[in-house]
Amino acid sequence: MPAGAADPSSNGRAPYEGERSVGQLFAAATADLSALVHDEIALAKAELRADVKRGVSGGVSLTVAGVVALAAVPMLSAAAAFGIHALGLSLGWSFLIVAGAYLLLAVVLGLLALRSFKRIEKPHRTIEGAQKTADVLKNARPRPATKEEIDRALGRIP
Repeated sequence: MPAGAADPSSNGRAPYEGERSVGQLFAAATADLSALVHDEIALAKAELRADVKRGVSGGVSLTVAGVVALAAVPMLSAAAAFGIHALGLSLGWSFLIVAGAYLLLAVVLGLLALRSFKRIEKPHRTIEGAQKTADVLKNARPRPATKEEIDRALGRIP
């Protein structure tokens, strides 16, 4: 386009010096949007990285606490049995009572787990969606390309 001529897509006036064309504005907006998206992704990665580190640290601490608590169970069991023995029962009966308490706790926890497992259902919506997708794909038939589509693909038609 000759200098000073109006852009055909504009309102008929020539751009002033320093003004940018619509294409330049669109390119700048696209570049800014791309930079913004990249910055948002970088921020999300940084936040997730920090959260993952905190989660790993918490998981390790929880594991160590569980091991220490598990090591304390035999000592607490023996202490409970000796405490019951101090009340006047024989030592054998004292340990049997503590073992029975643990078995009762195990049965209660097992029943709670069984009740939770019975509530588990199949992912009905996911299965239905997958079946519908499979049905669509089974019934899909590729159609032959038309002569016009072939000519356009080969560059014979612009």
